[in-house]
This record gives sequence, C-alpha cells and structure tokens, in this order.
Amino acid sequence: MLLAALDAQAENCRLSLSQSRIDYGPIYRDAVVENATVVLATRTFSMTVLCAEPAAMALRFVAAPADGQGFRFGREGRLRLRLKHAQVDGRAVGWSSAQAPDESASGQLLPGQALIARVSGVPVTGRRLTAQVDIDTELPFDALVVRTQAHLEGQGRFELVSPAVPPSQ
Repeated sequence: MLLAALDAQAENCRLSLSQSRIDYGPIYRDAVVENATVVLATRTFSMTVLCAEPAAMALRFVAAPADGQGFRFGREGRLRLRLKHAQVDGRAVGWSSAQAPDESASGQLLPGQALIARVSGVPVTGRRLTAQVDIDTELPFDALVVRTQAHLEGQGRFELVSPAVPPSQ
C-alpha cells in the first residue's frame, strides 16, 4: 500500500515533502481485529514551501475524492490529510477554507477545497511555510478479504494556489 505525493512548484515558490511515498507494507487480515473499519497507523511527514518573494500561503491536495471528508485509498478506503504545527516565517498560523474565509479550519485538507494560512483571521504572506502532514487511512474490513495479494494505493499531489484560484475539479 502506498500514497504517492508529488512536489508542487509555483512561479515564485517551491513545495517539497520529506517523503513522496508512504508505504504501509503488507497488511495481513489475521493481524487486524475484525471490525467494520480497519484504521491503519497514522503516517507523518513534513512539508516546506520556500518562496523567492513573500507570497500568500494557500494549499490544496488534489486526488480522487472518497467523499466530502477524504480521498480515495484503493477501491473502498479513505485517507485524510491534516496540516499541523504550521508556521510562516517562524510564526504559528491557523487555517481557513478558501471557500469560507471567515471560518477557521482544522487544517484538514478536503476534496475540492484550499486552505489559506492566517493569523488572527488575516491571510499571511511569507517566504517560508513549514507544516507537519498527518495521513490517517481507513478501509472496510472486507477490503482485506482477498484470495491473493492485493495492492491498494492512493495518489495525489499538493498544489500551491493563489487564494483567488478556484478549486480543481
């Protein structure tokens, strides 16, 4: 099982990830508790955005949606991405959705939505954004009931966006 995340680059900025692949390795049905949903261990990596000139810091994750709360993992699973401990130029920042800029967001990247870095409700510009990215993955127990080895994966990419850019479809 793997998640491939691609580095993104804008004209003025470059986004890089500490890991571009997350591999869960083999998952044996006998090793998990039979439950309706199997939750895999959270995977964590770091993300850095470096800009030549100060820029608004807004991000989105583009991948096949599983539902409104996460992205597809395999045929039936879901993965959720959350940005934590974010800083712009060394200052802690919070997030708001580009679609609802007056509401704070938890840092969860949702299908079709972008997150904007903010301090005290005001969008932040800067040259360096750092954040921890947590990936939580779950799949139905039935997805582990296979006759032979099955390969499950999710793929997506991070994008740096101008807060005025509409979400990808």
